[in-house]
Amino acid sequence: MLEEFTSILKRRMQGLSFPYSKPTWPGSVERPLKASKLGVNYDSAWSRRYFARLARAGLIDWVARPAIGTLAPVRVHGVDYLDSVDGPVIFAANHSSHLDTVVLLTSLPDRFRHRCLVAAGADYFFDKTFKAHLWSLATGAIPIERNRVDRKSANLAIELIDQGWNLIIFPEGGRSPDGWTQSFKPGVSYLAKKTGVPIVPVYLHGTRQVLPKDSKRITHGATKVVFGEPLHLEPDEDLRDFATRIETKVYELAHETDESWWKARQGAARGTTPNLNGPKGSNWRRSWELKARDLDFK
Repeated sequence: MLEEFTSILKRRMQGLSFPYSKPTWPGSVERPLKASKLGVNYDSAWSRRYFARLARAGLIDWVARPAIGTLAPVRVHGVDYLDSVDGPVIFAANHSSHLDTVVLLTSLPDRFRHRCLVAAGADYFFDKTFKAHLWSLATGAIPIERNRVDRKSANLAIELIDQGWNLIIFPEGGRSPDGWTQSFKPGVSYLAKKTGVPIVPVYLHGTRQVLPKDSKRITHGATKVVFGEPLHLEPDEDLRDFATRIETKVYELAHETDESWWKARQGAARGTTPNLNGPKGSNWRRSWELKARDLDFK
């Protein structure tokens, strides 16, 4: 009886106009787009609350670290550079594999690791709800616009750094397409200018061999994380020049890894540090030289 009455009432209401029925939208007025809750608009605040942080610490310490130790055992160098840093800091590293984030996170000392966030591409890691939730919980990822300057994502990073959070950022803006590095973008310099915190250059080696780009297969292999001396933006230094200086320091860490600490220092003093951009020329030449360089790594 109730269902029949409801049905009759609905039919009657259909013939009535507002305010007795749902208002219609004028055909001559363009409908505003509904604001997306993904991408740079994703609200990651929940992942920095106590229980989410506790869960993340458990995932990193009890799941990720043992897994990395088995699949991609890490040799860590330069941790002593962090002894003189109270924090917070920004860790700026080269980027060639999705494994980079986990390897770097699990290699950080406890006082940095348990209060560290990851600047992740808003268009890639926050394009779907389940991915946004997963990466926010597992790594403390926050959405960053990497294709253009976005005040909202930059302000979020600045606010969190000011609150005492450390930040991992990959200044290339994405994983290397062929294994050689790409030029560092000045976004990291902008964050350094706005927050006044030091930038710690980091060189990651071996992650591409373990988990190449566009591959879902993990191959067992050794990896290496090398921390460099913290860098500060000079008062009158151009942001692009500072980004280049950070990039050069990462090259020096790579040279130290490939050769020795002394040869790396000599190369830096002479201005002959090999860059990681690779040779100019055909793809086969770049690929061949990259393989030769990988074989030289001990």
